[in-house]
Amino acid sequence: MLELHEGDRTMAALLGGKGAGLAEMSRLGLPVPPGFIVTTEACRAWLSGGGEPDGLWDQVESALTDLERRSGLRFGDPAAPLLVSVRSGARFSMPGMMETVLDVGMTDAVAAALVARGEARFAWDSYRRLVQMYGRTVLGIDGGLFDAQLMGLRTELGATSDAHLDAAALQRLTGEFRRIVVEHTGADLPQEPREQLRHAVVAVFASWNGERARLYRAHEGIPDDLGTAVNIVQMVFGNRGERSGSGVCFTRDPVSGAPGAFGDYLPDAQGEDVVSGSRSPMDLSELARREPGLHHELSEHLRTLETHYRDLCDVEFTVERGRLWILQTRLGKRSPAAAFRIAVELAEEGVIDLDEALTRVDGTQLQTLLHPTFAAREDVRPLATGLPASPGAAYGQLVFDSATAMEWTALGRQVVLARPETSPDDFGGLLAARAVITSRGGLTSHAAVVARGLGRTCVTGVEGLVVDPVDRLATLPGGVTLPEGTVVSVDGTAGELYAGQREIQPSPVATAVEAGDTHSEDPTVRAVLTLLAHADARRRLGVLANAETPEEARAARRFGAEGIGLCRTEHMLLGERRVLVERLVTDEDREGALAEIEQLAHAEFTSLLETMEGLPVVVRLLDPPLHEFLPDLVELSVEVARAEERGGVEPALERRLATTRRWHESNPMLGLRGVRLLTVLPQIIDAQVRALAEATVELRDAGHDVRPELMVPLVADVAELVAARARMEGIVADVGRAHGASLHLPIGVMVELPRAALTAAELAQHADFFSFGTNDLTQTTWGISRDDAEANFLAAYRDAGILATDPFKTIDEVGVGALVELAARDGRRTCPELGLGACGEHAGDPASVAFFARVGIDYLSCSPPRIPVVRLEAGRQAVLLAAPSRTTSDTR
Repeated sequence: MLELHEGDRTMAALLGGKGAGLAEMSRLGLPVPPGFIVTTEACRAWLSGGGEPDGLWDQVESALTDLERRSGLRFGDPAAPLLVSVRSGARFSMPGMMETVLDVGMTDAVAAALVARGEARFAWDSYRRLVQMYGRTVLGIDGGLFDAQLMGLRTELGATSDAHLDAAALQRLTGEFRRIVVEHTGADLPQEPREQLRHAVVAVFASWNGERARLYRAHEGIPDDLGTAVNIVQMVFGNRGERSGSGVCFTRDPVSGAPGAFGDYLPDAQGEDVVSGSRSPMDLSELARREPGLHHELSEHLRTLETHYRDLCDVEFTVERGRLWILQTRLGKRSPAAAFRIAVELAEEGVIDLDEALTRVDGTQLQTLLHPTFAAREDVRPLATGLPASPGAAYGQLVFDSATAMEWTALGRQVVLARPETSPDDFGGLLAARAVITSRGGLTSHAAVVARGLGRTCVTGVEGLVVDPVDRLATLPGGVTLPEGTVVSVDGTAGELYAGQREIQPSPVATAVEAGDTHSEDPTVRAVLTLLAHADARRRLGVLANAETPEEARAARRFGAEGIGLCRTEHMLLGERRVLVERLVTDEDREGALAEIEQLAHAEFTSLLETMEGLPVVVRLLDPPLHEFLPDLVELSVEVARAEERGGVEPALERRLATTRRWHESNPMLGLRGVRLLTVLPQIIDAQVRALAEATVELRDAGHDVRPELMVPLVADVAELVAARARMEGIVADVGRAHGASLHLPIGVMVELPRAALTAAELAQHADFFSFGTNDLTQTTWGISRDDAEANFLAAYRDAGILATDPFKTIDEVGVGALVELAARDGRRTCPELGLGACGEHAGDPASVAFFARVGIDYLSCSPPRIPVVRLEAGRQAVLLAAPSRTTSDTR
């Protein structure tokens, strides 16, 4: 237990982010209401099953006594009532994911005393809020029951918002809320304030394990064992008349990153009203017009906070009868565009350096900025407009609740979630949807904040939009209706909603990165290019591309690739050329198929090497899972059976069926492929290596600087590599002698089987480099097929908490990562000059780059569009590894 003035910002692990922020603001002398914090240690003890920690309530009583002294009010005393807020506060920001109870300490006696003093509306408004929050949070009553009563009363009285309900209506509403409590629990709201407080604290503890909180933590990578602090703070009241109100603001625009205070303010309202989106707030500029002195004071506090935290701050404030109170500050969630712009502009202002700026963005944010936008069309008019809450362009089928959004997304559909406003219960739908639109709410509403954090396109406060989740219908101004399933397009940058599926074009950032446009006037583009350049200067990891065609190679170079780390030669034999592999594995015209493969390979390698002149090109020998190249056995059997019914089967068709049966495998991903196929049909090595060697000699003779390398796939035993290498070196030597040239091509091995990793010391004696194929290494380490697992049970494992992340997306450091680290260490011990690369899916995953940087990999090879992402993340990790004490800005 700590008083607010006893802590500071460094104690977030103990006090939670909210509590640490309150403590820090108290230290800075900002107007923070007094209060105290039940620490995360108490929560963890409660979550462990031991109940309330010994002595906890004695400490709460002592802290309450001190709070009464400091405030001049008394908890539960009608003559001078102290009411408190009970709020969660996790180490990392989890907006709306856990629980809050306001106005704790309100009782019949307190309400009567306030009414007697002439504050009837304030009394009943505060009382109904307590019953509503306590009923939902502490007693577990469906919040929709309270909402239905509130909306029914508003409809009956013709009130457009809660603010238009008078004291009599609010008194009636309080009674209805209490009736719901009695009906569902058998008891009324406790009239003992300390009982209210005790139950509210336990409810906040319990909310840590609520479904939406667990789902949010899983998505954000927040550990489950941190627990939450509980902040117990004197209530200050924004619902105390016209000179009162509540607001949420940022020290800079969290959408664009533009400097200057940005936010929303609601007169005669509490803070929950602002973030819930139940009323449309006014801009801070309106507060400046109404209360210039108050706005000036707020602006000064915002400057103090941004200067102190050296970053964008998210601030909640309340005005009570003209007096300003600062209730919370934290590092603000921001759109990816804002993250880059703010980081670079703070560096240009001298607040931070470029190294720190680089640590304040990440590859996932850049990945979002590289996403496409809508193509401009003058003849297209929006159906409706709203507030541009989270940038981007997306289309999908309209759905009106989160359950449908998740269900349709699981079926492979793209969806747009439409809601009157979102609540924390909608997190699953927000996660599933491509875009979100709401009819109510501002730029700091729940939908806006969460969508920005998730990188989802979002438009809030859509003018004239009526969303009816019951009848599954959205109605637009003019009577246009959009039933569920209607395809719409959402422009989160412009705040517009369009009918149908609009054409999408590359993002300005992607275009500028490809073109190397260093003179762009777009502040986001300029910021991205600035940090990419700095990342390139700082990173130690090389960034190469997976590419097979000149088109892919050219794209890779435009995105900044330093070579090709994986040329999958089987990709050159797809489509109409697939028949060549079929002929290759049959006895029918194998020599002819080999000749054609060699001729095609020579042409393809020549183009690829020319395109990547001056840069390495790693060519992997043929690794075809044969089932992808041979006819489907069932379909071919049916075709033969039908031919027999018609009176006869062509001999060629019979031979084709016999061949397919002979080569058919029950588990083709672990069958005759890679070095095994090369061993059974070594002529493939001859054809491919000769084609690459001939192309190399010819291009070098023509004056080109080409740097090919060869790689042997799916090696499990050193003998396989020794045999393949001997044959490859013999072919290269033959080509060199034929041309009177000295020719050497580095030969490496693809480490993609556990046995290869475990015998890396032996392999390194016969390899110039290792390239970790983490896709197959993950499959073979886990013993699961990627395609089958992702289709059948991985999602269920993640939902059940068995897996925190998809091991095929982000590298499993404990298992697969341990094998990579072992092989890298043993390989380098045998051969200190051994090159190390990685070319699986994980090589393009921002979350996996840190692991590869830490274990000493030399380069990563990924698909061309992901190259800028890996370049940025590699530079970021180099900065973090060079200064382990440096921490990134926490905007989760």
